[in-house]
Amino acid sequence: MTLRFEQILADGVAQCSYLVGDDDAGVAAVIDPRPDVDVYLDLARHYGLAITHVFETHIHADFMSGARELVARLGDQARLCVSVEDGAQYDFEYEAIRGGDSFTFGDARMVVRHTPGHTPEHVAFLLHEGDTEDPWGVLTGDSFFVDSVGRPDLLGDDQTEELTEKLFRTTQDFYMGLPDGVIIYPCHGAGSECGPDIGDRMSSTIGYERRHNKYVQITELDAFKAAMTEDAPPVPTHYPRLKKVNAGGPPVMANLPRVPPLTPGLFAEATGNNAQVLDVRDMQAFGGGHIPGSINIGAQPELSVWAGWLLDPEKPLYLVLEDDSRLDEVLTLLWRVGFTDFGGYLARGIGAWRETGLELRRIPQMTVHELAEADVLPLDVRKDEEWQAGHVPEAKHIFLGELPESLGELDRSAEIATYCASGFRASIASSILAANGFEKVWNVPGSWKAWTGAGLKVAAHA
Repeated sequence: MTLRFEQILADGVAQCSYLVGDDDAGVAAVIDPRPDVDVYLDLARHYGLAITHVFETHIHADFMSGARELVARLGDQARLCVSVEDGAQYDFEYEAIRGGDSFTFGDARMVVRHTPGHTPEHVAFLLHEGDTEDPWGVLTGDSFFVDSVGRPDLLGDDQTEELTEKLFRTTQDFYMGLPDGVIIYPCHGAGSECGPDIGDRMSSTIGYERRHNKYVQITELDAFKAAMTEDAPPVPTHYPRLKKVNAGGPPVMANLPRVPPLTPGLFAEATGNNAQVLDVRDMQAFGGGHIPGSINIGAQPELSVWAGWLLDPEKPLYLVLEDDSRLDEVLTLLWRVGFTDFGGYLARGIGAWRETGLELRRIPQMTVHELAEADVLPLDVRKDEEWQAGHVPEAKHIFLGELPESLGELDRSAEIATYCASGFRASIASSILAANGFEKVWNVPGSWKAWTGAGLKVAAHA
């Protein structure tokens, strides 16, 4: 028997799913799958495994669950298993699991433990080899992370205090009750907003976390509550929406979402009335010429997160690509955060639009040396902790995720230069400003990294 255990990372949303199986018995389970499920089917085929169970640790808020998608691809052989602890309800067919349930896949055994706090129904899975009493690992979902714990505030203020108390008990009574050698495998790595300051490593051990995780070391409930309140990152706007989608049952697509190619004329006609146009080209290509009103989020893994924050999944999305061959890559990143309705993409890209003679707009780029000398308002769109560590003198700070609701804080007649850490978020911000009628906008490529690299003056947080 060879235990097959695979951690699968979805970049951008920093989400980890898992395949657990036994190649002698030829069976396996998948835990917390993302919607682009071919990766699990390919792994199972590679190892000669039949996936018989698909598990969820909880109702996810940060990405679209792929559990229904995977089960639909597998057919009658697979069971979709979700926690019904604390009365959790779902609007799709499922098999209920509870704390204490046990599942075997050859010599691999998974035992369910109720671990509330991040959500009421949350469960973890202890990993055992055969009948051994001590687990060798634990799939922690969003209840416990490397250097961190899950956030308890995603279900609203009326439930936060109760969930914080449950999270404290889960941390102290369950996780800290496990042997030091047990390996923890969380559902998220660094970059996720599902917990404060999640560490960079993809796994850890109970012993290491016992010695180094500051939330574990807080043994008084009131101090734990204070830390969770103080350290909580902003709640992304797509989290409440995806929580409802995942409880109701995400649509089964059977493949990537469909999106038709459109000629420039048809694209212009379809997007002429307040449509959502997403341009995923590089910031400098976008700045050099783009369709008026379009938003620029580059085709990097972070596209998932910022599309979730800033775009409306209820409105059809129209795409402008760097190259038509990258369509599947972009669709995958958008699907992960629940975008399934696409009006079309501009066939042959911005070059075809330009050759047709249709209107283009520009956002000029400003170097950090020019910014240091220019009479403009520097707009810092980084996170609070980045801003507090130092910023451009005389800058105004508005976190990118909150920019659309904060436009009233800015003078529309002012000259504004947007910056972030490297320019990626700054370009998103400048495109939002331009799409909302700000006419004197610049983007700063290189942004804070270039500013500090050039040795320019840094202002401390007041």
